Amino acid sequence: MPKNDSITLNRMDYSSGIAVGIWNGSTPGIIKALSPHRHDHYTCMLIEADQLEVVFDFKHLTMPVGTLFISPPGQVHQILETLSATGCYLSFESRHIGRTAQTRLDNLLEETLIIALSNNERDWFRTIFDSMMKLQDLNDSAYRQVEEPLLSAFIEQAVLCYKRQSFINSESISLRSISLTKEFRNLVKSHFRSIKRPSEFAEMLNITVGHLSDTVKKVTGLSASEHIQKEVMNEAQRLLYYTEISIKEISYQLGYQDTKYFIRLFSKKAGCSPSEYRKKYAENSDQTLDH
Repeated sequence: MPKNDSITLNRMDYSSGIAVGIWNGSTPGIIKALSPHRHDHYTCMLIEADQLEVVFDFKHLTMPVGTLFISPPGQVHQILETLSATGCYLSFESRHIGRTAQTRLDNLLEETLIIALSNNERDWFRTIFDSMMKLQDLNDSAYRQVEEPLLSAFIEQAVLCYKRQSFINSESISLRSISLTKEFRNLVKSHFRSIKRPSEFAEMLNITVGHLSDTVKKVTGLSASEHIQKEVMNEAQRLLYYTEISIKEISYQLGYQDTKYFIRLFSKKAGCSPSEYRKKYAENSDQTLDH
């Protein structure tokens, strides 16, 4: 797999902040997605024919017909194989969905929503895709007063389908606890390079570190410290997997001036050194692409 000195960030280049259309193996956006990249916006794809092979943060998944996925900003992914796959795509900035839809999306703790739709669900989502695609022709321009409610309905229904499929039962966990945990995790994503202590995040949230730790543990099963370490490890693995940045530079980017300490920490969590991890996954990646 060809590597760069950084992971490509694909920015939303539509003035409306919303893009919708049909894709296949020759669509420019799909061709660009054959290289590892992140987005600064949400991306949704519905697979309608054949299957799509995708890597989400170095996890290889095969998505058959009827799969809908919603990828958040910052998540690294790469399409490995489109075969003869076709479908619909929808990209949008979070400012275009309603507060309720945003809250429902935020309260889901999964990074990427991957939903196996029933036939009825698939037909409904395709209707929304079609309606949004026809709006510009109908109004001679993007008309947000109509477009944004459709987008919000799309997201809210996707969350409902995901919850049904995953048998999510949060009755024993308060919405406040879920919201606080998501807020903490969002802060960790923004600041994990410079902040490593739960007490500092608790201060940002105006709560005690004990309350933060208890809440996060109850909702996710992991401690606040483990979430911080997990975010650091995820980014370290991304940079080792997708780039040729030196281990010393990765250590600095993640906020560790002592490279030897970073190597010990990584080795303890991953079970191998950063250089061994890079070599192992480079070999696996080459075998996947050759296949």
